[in-house]
Amino acid sequence: MFTTRDGSPWEPAYLTAIDGNKCIGCGRCYKVCARDVMHLMGVNDEDELVACSGDDDDDDEEFVRKVMVLHQAGNCIGCGACNRVCPKNCQTHVPATAIATA
Repeated sequence: MFTTRDGSPWEPAYLTAIDGNKCIGCGRCYKVCARDVMHLMGVNDEDELVACSGDDDDDDEEFVRKVMVLHQAGNCIGCGACNRVCPKNCQTHVPATAIATA
């Protein structure tokens, strides 16, 4: 267990998965994460992930929808900011102690 600066107990919970069926690709989680943990992908007609250019000028006709995917899970520091802004609760976070014992 860890503590905050004032001595309160705190345990990081790392992002381990994003449910692509729930995710609406709004990008809120991406905007609050400074660690390059996730990135936006498009989903085509065949339900396959397709890389997005990252520009707002994406050719949206080639995507049925967009979803956020886990990119660099090891960069996650467990702050939980992404989970707090997600409107669809599509992320799975696992406490550090559960990962350390796995």
